[in-house]
Amino acid sequence: MARKNPFANLMASEAPAPEHPALDYTVKGASKSFLNSLNEITARADKLMEGEPIVELDPDSVDPSFVRDRLDENEQEFDEILEAIRERGQDSPILVRPHPTVAERYMVVFGHRRLKVAKALGRKVRAVIKEMKDREHVVAQGQENSARANLSFIEKALYASELAKLRYDEDNAIVITALALDRTTLSKMLAVASIPEKVLRAIGSAKGIGRDRWYELKLLLERPSNYDAAVEVVEAEGFAELASDARFIAVEKRLKIKQSRSRSEPSKQSWAPRDGTLAAEMSAEGKKFTLAIKAKGPDAKAFGSYLSDNLDRLYDDFRGRKGNTANGD
Repeated sequence: MARKNPFANLMASEAPAPEHPALDYTVKGASKSFLNSLNEITARADKLMEGEPIVELDPDSVDPSFVRDRLDENEQEFDEILEAIRERGQDSPILVRPHPTVAERYMVVFGHRRLKVAKALGRKVRAVIKEMKDREHVVAQGQENSARANLSFIEKALYASELAKLRYDEDNAIVITALALDRTTLSKMLAVASIPEKVLRAIGSAKGIGRDRWYELKLLLERPSNYDAAVEVVEAEGFAELASDARFIAVEKRLKIKQSRSRSEPSKQSWAPRDGTLAAEMSAEGKKFTLAIKAKGPDAKAFGSYLSDNLDRLYDDFRGRKGNTANGD
């Protein structure tokens, strides 16, 4: 018998409505210590394309950026760009720099999809060539992507994480400038980017999922048992066929159900004396503890009465032992 696809309902339902990411990409005085050189880099990035000659390059001579900014390619968006360029030509040039380590080659700063379209159509790619250092490269790439607003929250978070790892500075000023962030948003981005790569890559860009839900997922995945559950979801039959947003929802739903069950299921223990004359069952749920005693003869009632009559002494003994433990005795 064929296995039932656990994601059939998600695949059959309409795509989830996009949730606008709860982001604030404005700088709010978080980096008053920016160096003058950093401001100069930003100003130069804004004017990189102004008045520059446009050339035509063989797309095979152009390599990707050294910092990746997309988790996956949206086929529909790519097809739309391809058809537009096929019909009208390439209106906007891409920005490239001379390759920093390979002679007679170039590296994309921004315009990866237009470059890919040129390759697919067998055409030259229209480009502006600018000499620039790595810092200027990442600022220009990040600002172009922020301006176009076509990257999802998780893609920007991973891009921010990659830039932070390059350690251009000690306070992430370059990252803040490249993506026009405040430090609070950057902090959450870097936290979310630490989600295990296996889960991140399996979910993909999830363009309809915003910061708060990604951050909540990150907190859920801090428990090792939840990570194992997430891996089970992403490795399950039918998961890869889901849209990226639906893949996120599938993982999120599984972990929330698991968390709810772990909170609601009481912890149970049992005890019996060596002679087996009675049995006790203990149940702990939240702040509640229940003790039930059963026996065939009168011992259950008698033992229960004994416990009741000695609760004061037992509690004083418990508090005394707890105090001694706290004092290191």
